[in-house]
Amino acid sequence: MLLAAVTALVCFGFVMVYSTSSATALLTQQDPTGQATRQVFYAVLGIAGYLVFVRMGPRGLRRLGPPLLAVALLMLVVVLIPGVGTQVNGAQRWIALPAFGTVQPSEIAKLALILWVAQLVARHPGALRDWRGLLPYFAVAATIALLIMLQPDMDTTLILGATLLAMLVVAGAHLRHLMAVAGAALGVAAMAIMAEPYRRERLLAFLSPDAPGAGDGHQALQAQIAVGVGGIRGVGLGDGVQKAFYLPEASSDMILATVGEELGLIGLAGVVLGFLVFAVAGFLIAANAPDLHQQVVATGITAMVVVQAFINMGAVLGLMPLAGLTLPFVSYGGSSLIVLLCCTGILVNIGRRTTSEVHAGRVVAVGDRRDRGRGDGRARVARAGGGRRAAGARG
Repeated sequence: MLLAAVTALVCFGFVMVYSTSSATALLTQQDPTGQATRQVFYAVLGIAGYLVFVRMGPRGLRRLGPPLLAVALLMLVVVLIPGVGTQVNGAQRWIALPAFGTVQPSEIAKLALILWVAQLVARHPGALRDWRGLLPYFAVAATIALLIMLQPDMDTTLILGATLLAMLVVAGAHLRHLMAVAGAALGVAAMAIMAEPYRRERLLAFLSPDAPGAGDGHQALQAQIAVGVGGIRGVGLGDGVQKAFYLPEASSDMILATVGEELGLIGLAGVVLGFLVFAVAGFLIAANAPDLHQQVVATGITAMVVVQAFINMGAVLGLMPLAGLTLPFVSYGGSSLIVLLCCTGILVNIGRRTTSEVHAGRVVAVGDRRDRGRGDGRARVARAGGGRRAAGARG
């Protein structure tokens, strides 16, 4: 289920990135296949990362958390250095690399936080029962959030917060402690919105897109026009008009609007179905994971993807304020696609490990039934000895 959903979304993303970017490229006399070709290149790198993570053992995943978090924190600091970080539309979120393009450290920070939290939970599971045990998690998350907010990027900060809460709930933290922290975080978020003019404009644009001062209202209106024009069946793949300079960030943040215009409600429903299948498969993997560490990792990855997809779709359809987030697996973006495919490798790894253990359990159960059928005393003695040895090994 998981691989089918991810494969379908990625391949669909290739088609929509080409459809969205080729129109503006032709109008500006550029290569119409440029973005689509780069997206395929990023997917190849992501598949390489997938193959690494799908073969990594549980011990390797545990050990990877702290060093990856250190690398992510370093990159989040480096991207803020003038002349090092690349600034686009007033945001300094990327580091330019030769022959690759740009790297977005916040995407790496998402996976790093998930792996770090999971390994700490596995080491000290009982600490979450007391509010003092939550302090290390929130201290590290607050540090990452502060660095990301300085870029500025509030949307990614919200995803990190929601992911962390989902992981701590599964790990056994008390809901009253988490709700208190969530309430305080929402208060800080409200102050951050009012402190920045562009965030106030986004909120005003959501409440009244055509009101004076609603600077982002144009983007929201163009997205809704695209979806409205598409109707049930859409105007046809490649025949959309809004992507041709009317709709800002058409191949990344607003790619779902092009889906709605060209493929209509049917296309939108297909995208929603893909993420629904991903959510069901991811949470099933988490629920049946062999141990607490893998359960928390699977929960974090699934929650991260689902929350980001929900926010992006809500913003495009006018159900939420505009968010500068890509649609996972579908939108154009190298760092996002590579990290998401690596996350998919981790989920498949956990799912296969769970399946192999279930099959092993079934084999043991069948063997026990056969021994009982024989009525052989020697078999019963062997089972008892084997049970003692297994218990000793576990101890």
